[in-house]
Amino acid sequence: MARFVLWGTYCSDALEKRTPFREEHLSRLQSLKQQGTLITLGPTEGSTHVFGIFEAENLATVQELVTQDIYWTQGIWTSVEVYPWIQAF
Repeated sequence: MARFVLWGTYCSDALEKRTPFREEHLSRLQSLKQQGTLITLGPTEGSTHVFGIFEAENLATVQELVTQDIYWTQGIWTSVEVYPWIQAF
């Protein structure tokens, strides 16, 4: 398994817009964490950016997980980039 880092941005009204989708989003993240796919994920202070670390077979798997997330489909995340990551420590 390889590790991948996610970096993205939130829409300007993310705290308001996410409200009806937050429980579904968090439930899905919890499931991915229990499966060992999600290591960590969360917003920066001020909720302007999102950062995450995933463990998966390949980049395409993580990209698919992102595009299936309700925060992506509802426009709460406005851009997301995923990069292979080499953990040094």
